[in-house]
Amino acid sequence: MEIIEPYHGRIYDPACGSGGMFVQSAAFVAQHRKAVTDIAIYGQEKVAETIRLCKMNLAVHGLAGDIRQGVTYYEDIHKSVGKFDFVMANPPFNVDKVDKERLKDDPRYPFGLPKTDNANYLWIQVFYSTLNDAGRAGFVMANSAGDARGSELEIRRKMLEDRAVEVMVSVGPNFFYTVTLPCTLWFLDRGKKKSGRKDKVLFIDARPIFRQIDRAHREFTPDQIEFISNIVRLYRGEAVETDAGSRDLMKANFPKGKYADVAGLCKVAMLAEIEAQGWSLNPGRYVGVAERAADDFEFTVRLEELNEELETLNAEARELEARIAENVASVRMTNCK
Repeated sequence: MEIIEPYHGRIYDPACGSGGMFVQSAAFVAQHRKAVTDIAIYGQEKVAETIRLCKMNLAVHGLAGDIRQGVTYYEDIHKSVGKFDFVMANPPFNVDKVDKERLKDDPRYPFGLPKTDNANYLWIQVFYSTLNDAGRAGFVMANSAGDARGSELEIRRKMLEDRAVEVMVSVGPNFFYTVTLPCTLWFLDRGKKKSGRKDKVLFIDARPIFRQIDRAHREFTPDQIEFISNIVRLYRGEAVETDAGSRDLMKANFPKGKYADVAGLCKVAMLAEIEAQGWSLNPGRYVGVAERAADDFEFTVRLEELNEELETLNAEARELEARIAENVASVRMTNCK
């Protein structure tokens, strides 16, 4: 919320679930002393029971919205292309078995359909295409999407060349109850191409930033959220906020009160640098590693993070092995003929 700043206009979540993103957005607007009536809520969800929960959740918080039932991959119930000021979503990761034959002429996939049996880049294009020319999107995505190869890399390249990607934030494991693996927050800005930042992307590695709730769950504290958002504000040349208590963090990392790359935390990369990295959007490739004192190293926490990353790499390796096996079998069949 703090990064896309949805103060007013049409807000869309095409994977809205029980409406948590809408409630957070309204709270953000109220916190910044804006009128909640200045936002209009639109959502889509495939499960009827979940839609009822969403409407109830909105009503409990004094909100209302146009929430409709439909499978987003195939149905664009809100006629969404170019319609929305803000898109916020936490979609399901790595969905397979989407019938791409039904998507061929859908304008919501302007950069083409991924050849892999994985819907991550269908979701990403839905978020992109439903924004208006000045629209911003913020969404959660599997880490693997930032480095995906083949047809997904080509889609990512086209989006970067369109100057739509503004900020990428790495998040550690156990931040979401439905997803235990580390993930990445993507922030798009369709209006960025008209700014002095059009050839830049801000990368933030927020994996070391968290509060441990219990062994299996983490969260960002209000001052940590404000601190991460302030990095983006400095990058954009906007005034920072310190009401939530981020003043000390800001002074420690940005003593001059201006944006600067900080090793292990943030880095602004030019489009040429990103191209040299194979169009990767993984913040870890850019921000580097911060110097740390030996007694500041939390071994158990870091070991858990590395184990999560290893699981992700193993899953990608198994997928690649299966693809290679399919190709080999196809070649053998062709030779036999």
